[in-house]
Amino acid sequence: MPQKIGFGAMLAIVFGSQIGAGILVLPSHLAPYGVFGLYGWTLAGLVAMMLAFVFAKLCSKFPITGGPYIYVQKAFGNIPAFFTGWAYWIASMVSNIVLVITAIQCLRPFLGDVPYLYSILEVVLICTLMFINCKSVTLSGKLETLLTILKFIPFCVIPLIVCTHFDASYIQISEQYRDVSAIKMLINVVAISFFGFIGVECATAPAGSVENPSKTIPRAIIIGTFCVVLVYFINNLAIMGVIPGNELANSPAPFVEAIERVCGSNISKLISAITSIVIIGTLNAWIITSSQILLGLSEGDFMPKFLAKKNKAGSPYVSVIVNCLAMMPILALTKIGSISDQIMNIIDFSVITFLFVYAICTMAFIKTLGISIKVITLGVVTLFFCTIIIIESPIIAITCSVVMILSGAIALPFINKKNKKNLKN
Repeated sequence: MPQKIGFGAMLAIVFGSQIGAGILVLPSHLAPYGVFGLYGWTLAGLVAMMLAFVFAKLCSKFPITGGPYIYVQKAFGNIPAFFTGWAYWIASMVSNIVLVITAIQCLRPFLGDVPYLYSILEVVLICTLMFINCKSVTLSGKLETLLTILKFIPFCVIPLIVCTHFDASYIQISEQYRDVSAIKMLINVVAISFFGFIGVECATAPAGSVENPSKTIPRAIIIGTFCVVLVYFINNLAIMGVIPGNELANSPAPFVEAIERVCGSNISKLISAITSIVIIGTLNAWIITSSQILLGLSEGDFMPKFLAKKNKAGSPYVSVIVNCLAMMPILALTKIGSISDQIMNIIDFSVITFLFVYAICTMAFIKTLGISIKVITLGVVTLFFCTIIIIESPIIAITCSVVMILSGAIALPFINKKNKKNLKN
């Protein structure tokens, strides 16, 4: 009998899927907003907690593999569910590229500037995690637990050391934002900060492979997200307090720079290695999630049945392979032009697409959980947040997101007759 994922591994997936590249790069983008940067983490964290409750309740009611796609299906039918599942898979698979590139780039102190070496290692990393996830969901869950434990050192212990050199005078609003209204700045910082919380719903995708999912997953989502909020706030506060705002805004690696200022440059290689491991943990969590999305769509007769094949250990190895191989051409495209620009485009697209998914899942939450003051209040506030951030986003990011969501229509001709009949029902 295939082994199931337990609470510890699920908590690691929740924590690991959110704690990653965001904390390493976002402090630079928040620095010009001064203390509003901290407000951004706080407000984005509150919204993430609300989303955690939304997904916890939905998963408790529908503990089935597939996550967001399942909830939309139960609330609005098959067609919205198919496009939700398609959008969620595309966004999660594409955003994994950022993690792959960042994990290898963190090793630059060891690798230098050897041509093509980074591209080779990126492919090796994807293939390695593909192999592990093909073995069994339990093995990948154990790996995620180990990598999450390793995150404790850089993201929990080191910020406390850095805070011993804290200087509040470094936290200032830059001149370009001093005439901007507080409301506008809050919207901006929350939009930036929320990238760090993408993945709050990850634990719902592999529900069919989890022990007692109706209880295990909600507990993991709520506890894990609360821990993430605390870690983000403490780290950002520590970084802003040791690097002057004008310098922090231009720092390519604020987390590492803050540590070097306090602990010296000799520790940079160690920190780089640990940071790379941290991001690999996040990538592993997302590969688990995106592969389980394909599995859920296939089991629901909305994708080809071969994607639902599992080995004796219960791993959906075909979905894992298809998901990882689909990342390769996108990874190759990032080598055209500036990698930095390509990564930012991926981030913008991914956030908007995830927000569309969160919005429709919130509507599903309101419809399926029944009418009550708690449900309506939680749903309306969460939906309002998603809508505001989408509206305030660049039009090109919104357009790309909508196009990618609707691109699911391309897959329809390849769906067998039974699946097409399901879409019509």
